[in-house]
Amino acid sequence: MTVAPSAKGTVPFGEYETWYRVTGDLRAAGPALVVVHGGPGSTHDYLQNLSDLAEGARSVVHYDQIGNGGSTHLPDRRADFWTVDLFAAELDNLLERLGISDNYVLFGQSWGGMLITRHAASRPAGLRGLVIANSPASYPLWLQEAKLLRDQLPPGVNETLLRHEVAGTTDTDEYYAAMRPFYERHVCRLSPWPRDYLASFYEVYNDPTVYYAMNGPSEFHVNGTLRDWSVIDHCPDINVPTLLISGRYDEATPATVQPFMDHIAGARWEIFEESSHLPHLEEPERFKEVMRTFLDEVDPS
Repeated sequence: MTVAPSAKGTVPFGEYETWYRVTGDLRAAGPALVVVHGGPGSTHDYLQNLSDLAEGARSVVHYDQIGNGGSTHLPDRRADFWTVDLFAAELDNLLERLGISDNYVLFGQSWGGMLITRHAASRPAGLRGLVIANSPASYPLWLQEAKLLRDQLPPGVNETLLRHEVAGTTDTDEYYAAMRPFYERHVCRLSPWPRDYLASFYEVYNDPTVYYAMNGPSEFHVNGTLRDWSVIDHCPDINVPTLLISGRYDEATPATVQPFMDHIAGARWEIFEESSHLPHLEEPERFKEVMRTFLDEVDPS
């Protein structure tokens, strides 16, 4: 399949469809930067400004993982349908369908960073580089650190959250209101929240199928199928240049990112001092500078 410049559409994935958008020209000589969003169950919208990195011979590919956004929604599927294997296969399929599996760089944000770690560990021949952004290396570490962050919330907030989590009433307005202080400190510190972030936020709200099944009701209460998942064992198998990104106030705390640094040979780590979980929105100019430097190192042409 040859994709025209600045195209968008869908590619078949078994009986489903994966929505994608290309900024730039996939026929250009440089490796395509493929953007893998978080969630699981979010959408590409909050990462839209990465399209600014499509320059010269470099194109940028966004896509929505199945279950949300422009891709096939499957609200009736049970939790055991939504697996890491499913989303890993979808990524492989997208690369093949777009004709870029022989020359690409992966950017994975949050859950997307864990997904691309697993992908990279198989040492695909066409992978040129890896950017793992705001990702934990394991969910047990994520939960351990989330407890510490929750304990630092304003008086009464964590008690309210815990009360609803024990009662199973995490779908109430009171729980959503109590979530807000954590999100404002550790997910996005901008006020008001940017439109791109809100777009993905409301996509998850409107169809939380995947998020609830794999993650749970909130960023810090992970009781879904991923609660015990880790990619630490995959890290030593990665053999491409790797950039780690996190924010000083990130819910992906240094303790959750450190295993990537410890186990991926030659990895480099950039911490954004004014950011939490979304440095590409919170410090966009520095983010683009860091990304351009890395991408130029991966492909100096």
